[in-house]
Amino acid sequence: MALTDMKIRNIRPAEKVTQHTDDRGLYVEVHPNGSKLWRYKYRYMGKQKRLALGRYPDVGLAEARKRRDDARSKLDAGKDPLAERKREKLVAAFSAANTFVEIAREYIDKRVAEGQSEATTQKANWLLEQLKPIWTFPAADIKPVDLLAALKRIEAQGKFETARRSRSFAGRVFRYAVATGRGETDPSSILRGALVVPKVKHHAAILDPKEMGELLRAMDAYTGHAITRIAMQVSPHVMARPGELRMAEWSEFDLDNAVWKIPAERMKMRRPHEVPLSRQVLAYLEELFALTGPDGFVFPAFHTFRRPMSENTVNQAFRRMGYATGEVTAHGLRTTASTFLNESGKWSPDAIERSLAHADANSVRAVYNRGRYWDERVAMHQWWSDHLDMLRDGAEILPISKSA
Repeated sequence: MALTDMKIRNIRPAEKVTQHTDDRGLYVEVHPNGSKLWRYKYRYMGKQKRLALGRYPDVGLAEARKRRDDARSKLDAGKDPLAERKREKLVAAFSAANTFVEIAREYIDKRVAEGQSEATTQKANWLLEQLKPIWTFPAADIKPVDLLAALKRIEAQGKFETARRSRSFAGRVFRYAVATGRGETDPSSILRGALVVPKVKHHAAILDPKEMGELLRAMDAYTGHAITRIAMQVSPHVMARPGELRMAEWSEFDLDNAVWKIPAERMKMRRPHEVPLSRQVLAYLEELFALTGPDGFVFPAFHTFRRPMSENTVNQAFRRMGYATGEVTAHGLRTTASTFLNESGKWSPDAIERSLAHADANSVRAVYNRGRYWDERVAMHQWWSDHLDMLRDGAEILPISKSA
């Protein structure tokens, strides 16, 4: 006999779970603690199953019958109501994570799983912080004007390059949202040209031979931390980016074969890079090995060997030596090497660019040239170290033009 509200209210709990049938598979399950739960019993693909429909009296008799009928409709359509319930919950949970900040964090986690470097991940999280005004907006609802307002807020602080990078990062997040079904368009694409174009700032670099000789002598005379001194001394010889050098690990160095092998994840262009080591660099590394070898970071932080040297350490040392920000930077030493090597006329531009780990604009040519110029680069690095020694010792040399 079908249930009524009166009958359900009058059911008393027993020592064990009891079932009280309504109609067409619907029943109420009464537990010893007095709770009453609606269940729908059915068969699918020859298996007995049951579906929870809610708790009485939160779900009344009429609502329970409606939910049973909905489940029967799915069953008539050849679908398993229980499996459909699970699928709908997953879809709902996935769709609920649709705010800009949730999608952005999911995108960053995805890139980390794909091997994105720690430095790039930190930059991505920093850029996400800049876009805080749109964090709680559903990605699909964000209009170009909403994003522009957030970017203009950054511009108002004079951070034009940060605004440009934030727009680019937002674009990657929006495209990921579209790809995962939680967005329709990329509003950042419409904003190209709407932001102030920052002026290109070149890294300060010394291009005069005599001034370079003075800098090298100042490095040798540096009275600060020995690891900082050696980092400065090695920098102009290896032509690496400051981040690549300060995060170097001893395991990357093959001192017997005079080569430093930098893994792809630490390179700006995400390609492995090999640096020939001159006799001078090997001598510096031999001195450094006694301080920080044989494992871990080659240039560790002062307070712990578990972390690399700070990104500002070398530049701060230049400031303590009396060099202003506009005179020399760690990154500018790459410009110095590029200028002197190109104007010497002794080395092919391709070999120089390969040593600087610059990307080739022609992707096919880049793959072809990847393993070339090694012998020339070995000779070039040794010549460059010898030339730096000559500049340091104040030898008579022909001036190099500053036109590069």
